[in-house]
Amino acid sequence: MAAGSGATTDTGPAAGAGEEEGGHVKPFTPEKAKEIVMSLQQPAIFCNMVFDWPAQHWTAKHLSEVLHGKQIRFRMGMKSIDTVPQFETSCSYVEATIEEFLTWNYDHSTISGPFRDYDHSKFWAYADYKYFVSLFEDKTDIFQDVIWSDFGFPGRNGQESTLWIGSLGAHTPCHLDSYGCNLVFQVQGRKRWHLFPPEDTPFLYPTRIPYEESSVFSKVNVVHPDFKRFPQFQKAQRHVVSLSPGQVLFVPRHWWHYVESIDPVTVSINSWIELEEDHQARVEEAITRMLVCALKSAEDPHNTRAWLNPTEVEEISHEVNCRYLNGAVSALFDHYRTSKVVEIQELKANGEYMRKEELNVQNLMEVERIGSQNLTLGTVKQEAASPFGPDLIPVVPSSENPPSERGDIFENDDKDFVGKDGEHFGKLRCIKRQRKMSKSENAVEQIASNHPTAPSQTFISTDDVLDCLVNPQVTKIVAQLLIQGRSL
Repeated sequence: MAAGSGATTDTGPAAGAGEEEGGHVKPFTPEKAKEIVMSLQQPAIFCNMVFDWPAQHWTAKHLSEVLHGKQIRFRMGMKSIDTVPQFETSCSYVEATIEEFLTWNYDHSTISGPFRDYDHSKFWAYADYKYFVSLFEDKTDIFQDVIWSDFGFPGRNGQESTLWIGSLGAHTPCHLDSYGCNLVFQVQGRKRWHLFPPEDTPFLYPTRIPYEESSVFSKVNVVHPDFKRFPQFQKAQRHVVSLSPGQVLFVPRHWWHYVESIDPVTVSINSWIELEEDHQARVEEAITRMLVCALKSAEDPHNTRAWLNPTEVEEISHEVNCRYLNGAVSALFDHYRTSKVVEIQELKANGEYMRKEELNVQNLMEVERIGSQNLTLGTVKQEAASPFGPDLIPVVPSSENPPSERGDIFENDDKDFVGKDGEHFGKLRCIKRQRKMSKSENAVEQIASNHPTAPSQTFISTDDVLDCLVNPQVTKIVAQLLIQGRSL
């Protein structure tokens, strides 16, 4: 965990300030910004880093002119209060231009056009996950309007970015991203982020249904939770922040997040930053894909829409998934053959010979341990000189309860989130039952007696089985065993 926000950051030239633009100085050099991104273990907001980006002027109105006549897909959701998450599989979709979206969003009496079946008072619209390379396929010069190189990633621009345009209430269900960390630039309007640390994973009730590569969803609607069904969620450490135009939010690896638009129109641009851990994560994802597709296709081969996210457009046959898994494993080994983490020439340590196979296994299984040690060193360094200050604001645990009604998003939210750093509780661990399997019959009777409302018979669904088989903790172990077997 990074140091608290009490320390301030020197933003003057002596501190290694960034480029100047019209008299303004960026508070962090690209090198310093990257150091923060690669070491910080809590969400934080960068301020005054994008004031010279041409993309700061990308309002929905401007984009409607740039993309004049181009149809894009909008996800349509209900502005209803429900304890069940509104997954993408339960939404409907509309093909429309941004101009048509703006007309519907502002002229609520519109009864024609692609949005005619959606009462604005009951629905929200969201053009999410729009990759620049597809959206601006014939206008590639526009990629240069996004300058992620300011955060220490040379050459990174709009080509590695996605665009998000939404109306009031549009939101993304709570999930974590399997790959990388995330930088999010807020262009227009505000978005409220509800974030939870990785160690809260057991309290978020993770599921892979609907299935989407690299997205682990939560069964909990975190803004309207059902505590009777998900009692452990009360233990989760909620972090809440409203992201305003001109700010960039850093979301560390494996932080859960639920994101909602709290202004009439919002525009965001994000980029997922690749990390060393992604190589094994891709093997874990390939295992997950194989199991989910095999079991769910067998259950109902003609209704993939019920469990496969609309963003998944690739073939899901077992043959294809096997190739995908083999490709992920091969890519991982190719990476480590050329990585400094595994150096074959160091087969001898302290004069004792270590087999090449043992070295490979040890290094491959210990990558995360090595990474965690580096992160610990980074934390110690931060405690000596905290990066936080007026231009880097930590997102800290919230003492507030979630909004009791969806109508709360209409309220102004200009709170200052600078405060004492929250405490985290180390590595994620399973909650173990304090009973032996040999005493299962007595245990079941005891559980039933403690829960008078429990049904006499429990139906185990395919989804229940999958929630266990493709739990992130399980797929990590399976991936490590596959890697170990291959290397031996």
